[in-house]
Amino acid sequence: MSSVIEVTNLTKRYRETVAVDDASFAIEENTIYGLLGRNGAGKTTIMSILTAQNFETSGSVTVFGEHPYENARVLSRMCFVRESQRYPDDWKPRHAFAAARLFFPNWDQALAEDLIAEFQLPMNRRIKKLSRGQLSAVGVIIGLASRAEITFFDEPYLGLDAVARQIFYDRLLEDYAEHPRTIILSSHLIDEVSNLLERVIVIDQGQIILDESTDDVRGRAANIVGDTAAVEAFIAGREVIHRESLGQVSSVTVLGALTDADRRQLAASGLDTSAVSLQQLIVRTTQHRADASSQASEEGALR
Repeated sequence: MSSVIEVTNLTKRYRETVAVDDASFAIEENTIYGLLGRNGAGKTTIMSILTAQNFETSGSVTVFGEHPYENARVLSRMCFVRESQRYPDDWKPRHAFAAARLFFPNWDQALAEDLIAEFQLPMNRRIKKLSRGQLSAVGVIIGLASRAEITFFDEPYLGLDAVARQIFYDRLLEDYAEHPRTIILSSHLIDEVSNLLERVIVIDQGQIILDESTDDVRGRAANIVGDTAAVEAFIAGREVIHRESLGQVSSVTVLGALTDADRRQLAASGLDTSAVSLQQLIVRTTQHRADASSQASEEGALR
């Protein structure tokens, strides 16, 4: 596959704050990505720079081989749907969809109308009077019906209830199968979207800490559960990213795929193992990284 986005040594500073710190990655065409991480990790900043709504301090960004800023050839091929999207005070949903239809050359009006019905969106109510969920539906409909070659969804579905979110996930996969394009999802609902994602990029404190296929990520760690002494013996020399204990029983998350020999050792030691979900892996990896950074800072202060 060819890359539609190339990011090299991207840094964004706001005075003393480094929002994005020397990030490099590529986004391939016709792939669904998850851009994941904590609040304030730098996800929205990266997407804003890629869609020419912000500027890099240093580094390079190209989309379809060109810099996106004031570049109509590039911008008309992208759609950025964000949770905090604003519209003119007197606009109704139909005005937002009419504007989108003019801007996006691949706009599918029939798909938009189907989604309006599925989300039960009131078309004659001013957007500023819509509920949070209804406002989220406006963004989701634009993102899907635009059929832009690259579509960014920055937490646009936070206001949707569980039924509406499932409609979004189902329709996204259905339309993606018929009309492949590059989709980048930024979400805190990692377990909900994990089955949609083909590749994940995890950012923490402005730095890219993971950029792999979802299948590879799922095999990166395992939970080991059982007698504390047996668990400690098994994990000796392995990288531990999380541990919990209750009495004489411990649950420890270790990085690294388990081999057949590992599994035989686990069985012989009476230990249980379970897979680590994508959400657990990301949460525990970022927590482990924060703990290690804090410990390093404390040790540095004592020197």
